[in-house]
Amino acid sequence: MSPLVIFFASIFTNNMILANFLGMCSFLAISSQIRTSVNLGQAVTFVLAVTSAANWLVYHYILVPAGLEVYRFIVFIIVIAAIVQLSEMIIERYFDSLYYALGIFLPLITVNCAILGVALFMIIREYGFLQSIAFGVGSGIGWMMAIAMLAGIRVRIEKAPVPEGLKGAGIAVIATGLMALAFIGFSGIINIS
Repeated sequence: MSPLVIFFASIFTNNMILANFLGMCSFLAISSQIRTSVNLGQAVTFVLAVTSAANWLVYHYILVPAGLEVYRFIVFIIVIAAIVQLSEMIIERYFDSLYYALGIFLPLITVNCAILGVALFMIIREYGFLQSIAFGVGSGIGWMMAIAMLAGIRVRIEKAPVPEGLKGAGIAVIATGLMALAFIGFSGIINIS
């Protein structure tokens, strides 16, 4: 399958949030402000792009030749943690305001299940190197798009008469479900599962 097809499919039809529901904790927690949501989305996209390439290389050039494929979960998490830590240090050094805006959620990208999901999906689906990078970048862009859309909805909902019991996380989950239903309309176009 073409990397371009995988790229667009991972944004729309196989969106990590709206189709696979991976990475929901930071998605729901940070999505109250558009700017912060987009910034976190950019960080997640960067980490996904780098970790998908790094994990593919580690898996195919270290784990498979050594017969250590069973350790892929541990190794993928170590690679992800190292890249997130490096990214956090760079953001803290050069983008101080972004570092403080993201707060605890920047190091939590390490345990964002969407990041590990991309690494595992690329192995399960037997993607090549370019396909894995396209999948990682597309998944990051799809995640960023979804969190930015939810942030926009939540900003608008703040002024709406929402019942008291649904305010906050309740209405965010409902909005996420409605967004997922809307994205199902794309599933007839391309599906890479």
